[in-house]
Amino acid sequence: MKKLILIALAVVVFPTSAQTNSGYQRPPEEIAKLLEAPLTPAVSLSNDKTWMALLDRSDFPTIEELSRPELRIAGLRINPENFGPSRTNPFIGLKFKNLKDMKEYVVTDLPTPLRMSNFSFSPDNKKVAFLQTYPDRIELWMVDLTTFKARALSKRKVNATTANPITWTSASDKVVFLAAANEGKQLPSKTRVPEGPVIEENLGKKAPSRTYQDLLKNKYDEDAFDFYCTAQLIAASLDGNEKTISTPAIYTYFNPSPDGTLILTRTAHRPYSYLVPINLFPQLVQVTDFNGNVIRKLTEIPLGDNIPVGFSAAISGPRNHSWRADQPATVVWAEAQDNGDPKVKAEVRDKIMMWSAPFSGTPSTLISLPLRYAGISWGNDKNAMVYEFWWADRKTRTYLVDPSNPSHKKTLFDRSSEDAYSDPGDPMMTASSFGTMVMQINSDNSVFLRGDGASSEGDRPFLDKLDLASGKISRLWRSEAPYYEYVVALTDPKKVSFITSRESTSENPNYFQRTASSKNITQLTAFPHPYPQIKDVKKQVLKFKRADGVDLTADLYLPPGYTKDKGPLPTFFWAYPEEFKSKDNAGQVKGSPYTFTRINSGGPIFWVVRGYAVLDNVSIPIVGEGDKEPNDSYVEQLVASAKAAIDYGASLGVVDPKRVGVGGHSYGAFMTANLLAHTDLFKAGIARSGAYNRTLTPFGFQSEERTYWEAPDVYAKMSPFSYADKIKTPILLIHGEADNNSGTFPIQTERFYNAIKGHGGTARYVLLPYESHGYRAKESLLHMLWEMDNMLETYVKGNPQMKAKIETK
Repeated sequence: MKKLILIALAVVVFPTSAQTNSGYQRPPEEIAKLLEAPLTPAVSLSNDKTWMALLDRSDFPTIEELSRPELRIAGLRINPENFGPSRTNPFIGLKFKNLKDMKEYVVTDLPTPLRMSNFSFSPDNKKVAFLQTYPDRIELWMVDLTTFKARALSKRKVNATTANPITWTSASDKVVFLAAANEGKQLPSKTRVPEGPVIEENLGKKAPSRTYQDLLKNKYDEDAFDFYCTAQLIAASLDGNEKTISTPAIYTYFNPSPDGTLILTRTAHRPYSYLVPINLFPQLVQVTDFNGNVIRKLTEIPLGDNIPVGFSAAISGPRNHSWRADQPATVVWAEAQDNGDPKVKAEVRDKIMMWSAPFSGTPSTLISLPLRYAGISWGNDKNAMVYEFWWADRKTRTYLVDPSNPSHKKTLFDRSSEDAYSDPGDPMMTASSFGTMVMQINSDNSVFLRGDGASSEGDRPFLDKLDLASGKISRLWRSEAPYYEYVVALTDPKKVSFITSRESTSENPNYFQRTASSKNITQLTAFPHPYPQIKDVKKQVLKFKRADGVDLTADLYLPPGYTKDKGPLPTFFWAYPEEFKSKDNAGQVKGSPYTFTRINSGGPIFWVVRGYAVLDNVSIPIVGEGDKEPNDSYVEQLVASAKAAIDYGASLGVVDPKRVGVGGHSYGAFMTANLLAHTDLFKAGIARSGAYNRTLTPFGFQSEERTYWEAPDVYAKMSPFSYADKIKTPILLIHGEADNNSGTFPIQTERFYNAIKGHGGTARYVLLPYESHGYRAKESLLHMLWEMDNMLETYVKGNPQMKAKIETK
């Protein structure tokens, strides 16, 4: 049975329980052409904002590419033929634009066919490094921005399995990279006869863990993990010289110090675990010099299979080691003071420690935090911003700290992470003298803040100025209708000049240069509309209320040329629930009415060209205020939100409440199944890559911190599997055969389908070979769209010819 599933396109059952294998199908051309539209290039800016790299993106891979050998171990997916990741989205074209004279430059001598990744400018902005992927190897390449010629920088095979494999040193004279330590060697063949059973044992220690995928399963997997992931640090100079820095190890992180004299490394080592992925394996953190000498062993991070349950949990020892960006060679890290357990009462949760080379004496404390550490934005000797958060009450704080005198600190922002309206934004960064990124601190001791600008009008991105002494914030610029425009990078802090990305409902995002004090703008790119056939689609942000008074929103898309006198339309409803601790925050307006109508391969907007009204991004807030948890009343709030959206759409005269289909991906699929189990609001449901039985994710899921044993009734009531006998509305279930998302094992859909079928429900189950949680192969995506279109046409629009067509496939 399993063998048949893997080699066939899909196991489908519709409308009887017969098994058919129909081959890949293509949806109607108006849908297919949207998926196959040309991709807009990606953009990367040099640190000095002189150069804009235009990177042509690759199209969807074929199913043949996806079916090539893949090793799934330790939470990784590895191409065993080239020591790299098995699933990539390479760039296939490269050119540069000089933003001063607006001239474009073509790069010569690029490898062919170009399959570029890990693109990065050098700190001096005169060179670019990237990786070139071939079927049997990955190579390190560079481009000289004075000649615009590309060349290979090393003949060694790069190992890109476990960490960011390349980085520049601050002097821009060399690139440090991970080379495959086992280049030219062969992994011994797996023996057919096992050496013995696989045994796991726990001796009275609490060791809860979530449901991870692609884990090690046996000794051979351990050996394969060692073989493919072991690497050596190499320093490749631009003059062609190479230096081996380290002995072979499994690197999960490495980074040269800002002054380019030392390297901070983190390496995984045995004993490995069959219950958690590589990031929770034992790790050695240390600092070496460029000769491979260990300057200081910082810590041994133990196996992380016993981290307490909770989203504010952490390991008990030192963690999150990094270099201080504004200093030559100072290591910074966090240390939990509550054993990493959010259930332990503690006045101080985390301490942030600093230690400067040559690491004599003892580390110093930068700041003690009452909540969990969430990161640092470095500025200079006098200014750094430290962030903390706490999941239970969604509290987040930002402190301004004086690193030279840590006792000098003050709270800049104290707010709820759910309150988008109060989000002050993030500090704008600039390159330090080392080429590292630090806050742009102006001569008047101020910083710039950029943010999404969430408001009752929708998102209106902004640029503000924060006086670090007084805490006063001044608005410098704000996006204005009918555009959605946000700040990408500063170009001149004194003139407050900056680059933005601007778009509208009918204009593709493009880049512009502007100054805060002027309305004049200079266009830097002119990317055309990728799908002009939907240029006249009408978009509207709807605002309405749920029965309990919570404010809701949704994006409504209507077909080109549609007017209300044509009557209400069949409707496709697409959503993804979110949890909140505050009704007010849950009701805040999401998104902008002026964003470009993008086609996402997994989204619902395709069906606007098939004559449907599309309700996208329907807000489904699940609220639990005070001592109540959101999921205590999940089903009731879910149903109320869906009903409110349909009722409001019907009141506008555009949604036909008797012809509505619902769909979602992942947690949206979970939502879809629950709506079909508990309402008769919909004519059909489409659930992709979901989890339907919460007892299979017993140590928490999504935003639920409680375990199954702490809240068994919640787990049972939220599981649509418990109500499979109630699902009589037709449902299309789609899942990737190689789903690696935590909790959404393919068996979730397989068992759910069998439960519905066993109770006489109308269901169709499609298993996509080689696909993960998100689908990638063009054949898979086209077939997915065909399946979804058939379901909607048959049961929502009510096309009997389509039903007959499906039954003959």
